[in-house]
Amino acid sequence: MIYLDYSATTPVDKRVLETFNKVSLDFIGNPNSLHRLGVESKGLIDKSIEQIKQILNLTKDEIIFTSGSSEANNLAIKGICEKYHNRGKHIITTELEHSSIYGPLNYLSEQGFEVDFVKLDEYGRVDLENLKDLIRDDTILVTITAVNSEVGIVQPINEIAEIVKAYPKCYFHVDATQAIGKIKVKLDDIDLISFSAHKFFGLKGVGCLIKKENLVINSQINGGKSTTVYRSGTPTVALDASLAKALRLIYENIDNDYEYVKELNQYIREKLSNYEKVNINSNEYSIPHILNLSVLGIKPETMLHALEEFEIYISTQSACATGASSKAVMAITGDINRANSSIRISLSKLTTKEELDNFLVAFDKCYNKLLMKK
Repeated sequence: MIYLDYSATTPVDKRVLETFNKVSLDFIGNPNSLHRLGVESKGLIDKSIEQIKQILNLTKDEIIFTSGSSEANNLAIKGICEKYHNRGKHIITTELEHSSIYGPLNYLSEQGFEVDFVKLDEYGRVDLENLKDLIRDDTILVTITAVNSEVGIVQPINEIAEIVKAYPKCYFHVDATQAIGKIKVKLDDIDLISFSAHKFFGLKGVGCLIKKENLVINSQINGGKSTTVYRSGTPTVALDASLAKALRLIYENIDNDYEYVKELNQYIREKLSNYEKVNINSNEYSIPHILNLSVLGIKPETMLHALEEFEIYISTQSACATGASSKAVMAITGDINRANSSIRISLSKLTTKEELDNFLVAFDKCYNKLLMKK
């Protein structure tokens, strides 16, 4: 079995699972309880929060544990817009966002909010001058992903943050789901940051919304005491501790892991570029962990299932995307044929060159067989 869908989800690190199991067995108290067992559980959550802040170099920030990035994105976007709608109802985003961004934005549009899409340059990065033109006094939120999940484009989020800072009534939210654990991101000037543990070898079902301490948002889950006023419900001690463990482990060797994945990306990119009907959609501004390509004339799901016969697993779009055509590829290339035929290969520190060689053999067989049917 060759797994090349790490951007959808990663296998859990056994050490993270061990932490989850140990905490589940040893910390049985409800963190909201006042007795010793509850206090011990609350103390472990507090320790996990401090560890996360230290790893990500955060100081004046609040950690809100969520069920994942989708909840964190909804909490950030709806939380800001519902709280500050009296200041304005204008939002700015891009055409490269995850469906958990578009979902709440569509909901808010129905509530009378106005959503503008900032232009992208030829590489798929935010046109900063156009952002300056779009942002106005009644803009209350700019939400832009750090790394696109389909093509891997890295956005200049720190430059964007500088622009937003000039508008004190506007807040900047970054979906960092595909960035945290893969690249180092400077988070100082960002008001809200979302990420999820299962993207860096943690467990599914736990994520974070990082929020500036002086920022107030409307909660989306109400009722019941918790570790924060912004999300009610019994805190999940074992999941929270496991997220901190996964984050610590992935940051121990993040620079070397990046260089290793970069070498793998260059190797497979060079090999696939030799095929006449293959167009590489990921570019020089994409993280090496994601290689998006179009096999012209072959439907993405057809290639996916053909490779699956060799026990090779890739994806067509983001695992949460809807529709047959890739909105991200269309936004970047402007080519509907490439958007209708794109597949995503995603790599990690666990990927081996031997796996890629085996993938290339299988790809060649699938490529020639499927094109012969045309």
